[in-house]
Amino acid sequence: MAKRVSSIYGNALFELAVEEKKVDALLSEVQTLQQILLENADLLSLLNHPEVSKIEKLDLLKNIFSGRASDEVLGFLSIIVEKDRQKDIPKIFEFFVDKAKEYKGIGKVKVVSATELSARQKEKLTKRLLETTKYTSFEVDYQIDPALLGGLIIRIEDRVLDSSLKTQIERLSKGLSKLSLEKEGVVGVG
Repeated sequence: MAKRVSSIYGNALFELAVEEKKVDALLSEVQTLQQILLENADLLSLLNHPEVSKIEKLDLLKNIFSGRASDEVLGFLSIIVEKDRQKDIPKIFEFFVDKAKEYKGIGKVKVVSATELSARQKEKLTKRLLETTKYTSFEVDYQIDPALLGGLIIRIEDRVLDSSLKTQIERLSKGLSKLSLEKEGVVGVG
């Protein structure tokens, strides 16, 4: 249910941003608000507190964000509080940011390697990803996992390219095990 709520409200904010031709501005503003909420967990706790009335929550938002947030975002936050969805604000904002970045052609990619990649390797990898995808730029999250032994695992959205030595060795091992079992007559050749 939370995923559906975040997509409904996130889509509504995204459609407003496109309609008003303010995707860049609202994306920047929402990312700033995400950071504020991350650094001030008490604010979200207060907005979610059952003993704080809606009017008090709305006044709190106006006091904190008036003059700092656009009318669109302040109005949007007011609607969320009116509908008792303030606990979903982080997920709604996350959905909006992902949707806005997709719209702008910014891809998110996770790259896992056995060792730290050099600046040149990162540059070549990004160039290759740009050539083979629809994106115009990437936000890359580089991680190191020595257990890979070598190669890379690249994840873009729900697609995974695994060229790690660990995976190749596992595949080879499974293939050899199957071949050995077939030779012993345990598994039928098919």
